[in-house]
Amino acid sequence: MTTTLSRPAAPLEASRFLQRWLAASPEREATLNEISRLSLSPAIFAQILQKEIQSGATLNKAMRRLRNLVICTLIKRDLEHHADLNEVITTISEFADFVIQNHLRELHTELTALYGTPIGDESGTAQEMIVLGMGKLGGHELNVSSDIDLIFCYAEDGETKTTNATQRSLSNHEFFNRLGKKLIAAISEITEDGFSFRVDMALRPNGNSGPLVASFGMVEEYFLIQGREWERYAWVKARAITGTPNDIAALDKIIRPFVYRRYLDYGAIDSLRSMHAQIRAEVVRQETKHPERSNNVKLGRGGIREVEFLAQVFQLIRGGREASLRDRSTRNTLTTLAEKGILEPSIVEQLLASYTFLRNLEHRLQYLDDAQTHTFPVHHEDQLKIAHMMECADVPALLAQLHPHRTFVAEQFDAMFKDKANSSDEAEQDLLAANLASTDNDDLLATQLSKAGFSDPISAARRLTATWNSSKIQALSESSKQKLVALVNSALTLIASQETDHLVCWNRLLDFMEAIARRSAYLSLLTEYPHALVRIVRMMGASEWAAIFLTRHPILLDELLDESSLHQRPDWAAFKRDLEHQLAQHAGDTERQMEVLRELHHAMQFRLLAQDLEGQLSVEHLADELSQLADHIVAATVQAVWETIANRHRPVPQFAVIAYGKLGGKELGYASDLDVIFLYDDDDQEAPALYAKLAQRFITWMTCHTPAGILFDIDIALRPDGASGLLVSSVNSFAKYQEKSAWLWEHQALTRARYCAGDSRIGERFEQIRDQVLRQVRDVNTLSHEILSMRKKMHDAHINRTTLFDLKHDAGGMIDIEFMVQHLVLRYAHQYPQLTANSGNIALLKRCGELGLIDADLAARTATAYRWFRKLQHSIRLQGEERARIAHTKIAEEAAATRALWLTLFPEEESSEH
Repeated sequence: MTTTLSRPAAPLEASRFLQRWLAASPEREATLNEISRLSLSPAIFAQILQKEIQSGATLNKAMRRLRNLVICTLIKRDLEHHADLNEVITTISEFADFVIQNHLRELHTELTALYGTPIGDESGTAQEMIVLGMGKLGGHELNVSSDIDLIFCYAEDGETKTTNATQRSLSNHEFFNRLGKKLIAAISEITEDGFSFRVDMALRPNGNSGPLVASFGMVEEYFLIQGREWERYAWVKARAITGTPNDIAALDKIIRPFVYRRYLDYGAIDSLRSMHAQIRAEVVRQETKHPERSNNVKLGRGGIREVEFLAQVFQLIRGGREASLRDRSTRNTLTTLAEKGILEPSIVEQLLASYTFLRNLEHRLQYLDDAQTHTFPVHHEDQLKIAHMMECADVPALLAQLHPHRTFVAEQFDAMFKDKANSSDEAEQDLLAANLASTDNDDLLATQLSKAGFSDPISAARRLTATWNSSKIQALSESSKQKLVALVNSALTLIASQETDHLVCWNRLLDFMEAIARRSAYLSLLTEYPHALVRIVRMMGASEWAAIFLTRHPILLDELLDESSLHQRPDWAAFKRDLEHQLAQHAGDTERQMEVLRELHHAMQFRLLAQDLEGQLSVEHLADELSQLADHIVAATVQAVWETIANRHRPVPQFAVIAYGKLGGKELGYASDLDVIFLYDDDDQEAPALYAKLAQRFITWMTCHTPAGILFDIDIALRPDGASGLLVSSVNSFAKYQEKSAWLWEHQALTRARYCAGDSRIGERFEQIRDQVLRQVRDVNTLSHEILSMRKKMHDAHINRTTLFDLKHDAGGMIDIEFMVQHLVLRYAHQYPQLTANSGNIALLKRCGELGLIDADLAARTATAYRWFRKLQHSIRLQGEERARIAHTKIAEEAAATRALWLTLFPEEESSEH
């Protein structure tokens, strides 16, 4: 029967370590009471240490005495509710840094007196030892009774420079090796005063069998040749506690590429799953041998380590692309995951609450005897003390609080890490693998594909055989081949259930699989998230353009993981902030900034594509969203490029981008190029040259092929004087050109032009110029003649020799409608200023009908035709066709309406085809 004790007066009665420390000297209680009123800091550490040394203690003795005082102070402050978890772990982490820095400083001075100063061969400068804090020390989340995981390194090999005959020169490696051994001894050797910290060096390259210290060159070579997956996990936490800023920065450039991948690394899930399984197996083995060691709050089911793994798996997956996820603190990382929407805020809130409870419990386990333990004690009396320190009446009450936290953590861990690799039918998967391995496999594969439901299993089997036997696939590791077989097997029934052509979808999917196969992380992503494969198959079946886009940009696979995010309408304010933030993070790194622009553009374009294929967007709405996306990309690029111009004379350029064509009319498609011109309004004498450089670099940033592809093709033919004109124009010269020199077709183009990005005052001035030009009074006959002449040139340049109707170029098609609208605007805008609004062809046609300029019914029918043509064109382009052509029977009524309106505006065309 369980008996309950009254709650001890914490901390004096709860911690045997504290009781022994107080009992050893009568004056300690008063000292503790005085010190424990304060939140400890490095400045206070230094004051106490200095007093100890002044009283005659050596550094080693003084530091150990200080350590005991710090631990006892934290115990008292924690249990008396004057310190929370953050204060406890931050204080002990800062104290560890303080211990290392002070001992290293003294020992380095001693060794240089004996052997001289270590000098780097390359730089010729003095070298220092960098001490890296790993694990919880690296994350500033150390336990009160934890050991400290350290790694020692130095920048350059060389030898010490002696200054007198009594000194003996050593190589830098030997010097720092001796320094490292002395530092470990100074910190960890047990004396009558105890120790400062236990030291663990097992995380260094090659572990305990490797050299105690390593040069940067040795570290880099080790990462390249021998670095293992679990070491990436460990090095996430690496934090330099000593060393010069330059050396720390140089080391970070070596560590970062090893830890973080430039792509989304979903292979990290499987690696951490395997590592966790090994840890759990060892814990279970120990608990089986020693049942009294159950309830391990660190390594057990739903324990602290599982919370850490949940945070760090996202760091390894995404940290290469998102710098905010490189924080070494588990708590900070979880908070960032919530802020970025990667984990639900409510889940993160509960994870942090569970983490805090588990860490507080862990500390109370250690408060008993200052022991590095994470398990419940064996004796009931000690268990009861732990319960009382956790403010529970008895042990069952404590376990009742503990259980929900561990259950929640375990559920979240399982959701992330449970093995999904064998979720498909294993028998069918094994059969597929056997059939692929067979020397005469086409018939066997055809039978399997037929059974799955393929409409043309023989052709599908031949294509699968060709893909499987390709050099790319045969060069894969056995693990990657197994994942690929599993994915192809899972795709069989998905494709067979599609209403679209099975073979077309199959071919597209295999093209995609072959393209991504060498990136095991992508195979891992699809293995870990089977629902992503479902969406891929759906997209492959729906659109050739979507299939090609995803095959070219497999980094977009990440967008398929979150259904709600994928189908969420764009938050353009948030997109703009994210774009600016990520560009600012990589200021000075042109290559990475260009990648950021492409990655964010492609990701948003992909979301819109997913919504489009699901029928959630009309063609007009999609064009609006794609145009707004382009506007944001153009604006961000202009500012980012400006900051690369070394001799720029102002922080923000007085420069604007003006959009024409599809972007100008907000009718952009997925693969549209951008028709733009560049204007500036700046009296500085260097302005023309600087803005010309800005425009040229802008074009380069947009059109340059990088690993992430291009942003847009840029067409600048509409600038004043065309190909022979200047790349940029002042606002005043543009106004003069439009008024005095521009051709009529340039005024036609102006009807679909608008300010896109840059200086808004220039945008306002452009809109004034545009309005003035469009409202000029024109000779009607001359206007009609020139428009008909231009229309004929365009028609002659796009002769359609097929029996199909060309939606864009044929008589009665889209260009006819656009020319009619331009004609109406240029003819009547001086009377009806509302026609100068850049509101799109459909709205302008209806407006002209309302004003009585054309027959209202014919205007409405033509507007409907234009909407239908655009929809058909969009559907055809999604299937990868360059020319949008269709049977005449499908558009006969619409083309007739367009032709009828054309003949009312240009009756002289009645007897001829343009």
